[in-house]
Amino acid sequence: MGAFAIALLVVAFIFLMMGVRVVRQGYVYTIERLGKFTLAAEPGLHLIIPFVDRVGQKVNMMEQVLDVPGQEIITRDNAMVGVDAVVFFQVLDAGKAAYEVHSLYLAIMQLTTTNLRTVMGSMDLDETLSKRDEINAKLLVVVDHATAPWGVKITRVEIKDIRPPIDISEAMARQMKAERLKRAEILEAEGTRASDILRAEGLKQSQILAAEGRRESAFRDAEARERAAEAEARATQVVSEAIATSGTQALNYFVAQKYTEAVAAFATSPNAKTILFPVEATQLIGTLGGIGELVRDAVGNPPPAAPKAPAPPARGRSVPPAGGGQ
Repeated sequence: MGAFAIALLVVAFIFLMMGVRVVRQGYVYTIERLGKFTLAAEPGLHLIIPFVDRVGQKVNMMEQVLDVPGQEIITRDNAMVGVDAVVFFQVLDAGKAAYEVHSLYLAIMQLTTTNLRTVMGSMDLDETLSKRDEINAKLLVVVDHATAPWGVKITRVEIKDIRPPIDISEAMARQMKAERLKRAEILEAEGTRASDILRAEGLKQSQILAAEGRRESAFRDAEARERAAEAEARATQVVSEAIATSGTQALNYFVAQKYTEAVAAFATSPNAKTILFPVEATQLIGTLGGIGELVRDAVGNPPPAAPKAPAPPARGRSVPPAGGGQ
């Protein structure tokens, strides 16, 4: 009896261990009872009936990445391009993912490849190269709608690479180079034009400032001439008043003053060795006598008797200056 009890305990322990299942985090196990799906076991400890229940499939519930191999696709304008893509998806319903589709990964890959050909085949080459976001969005909508019955959510579809033919790549490189050269020439021309405009503006401003300076100078010269004319008019008025009040005496004074200044200018000439008087010397002496009379009248003294003038020299003869130098 003791051995039988021990054997029974061993069998019960083995039977119990066969019914214990531990589900890892991030996975869901499908439990089949006599071949029929009955339970989706969440992460943790679960007990099943040995020989009646069994684990069907271990479904990964984490977000997964499926690499779509390169495809050769003909675009709408008959250009052959190579395309690589990746698909991001997550299983939401383990029962559907396990029993609604056979080989879930292969099904998603084939579905993505087919729709990739459909979407890119309806576009021109330039559109396929410049509208990747639009291609990704279209693929996401189509593939997600197709995989919804499988309990799968397509989170993202991304085009990794688009490889146009070699000749088209070379033509695109030449076009890009021509575009860049054109933009460089346009920028250079715009810079030259801006420089010419600035130079012309500077020349214009300098001419305006020079004209304003000349105008200001002319205005100041006019003011100076006006003031000089006013001073001359005032002096003439004073002289006229002096002549009107003093008669010929004032006139003789002014004439003698100018005459004396002219003779002094002749005498200070560096090349003058001989002074020629254009008029008789008696006129100068008479003028000097008039100056003396004016001075004496101004101080209130009677004028002295005028000295007898010497005989004037002959007209047109030269008179040597003081010192006897010829």
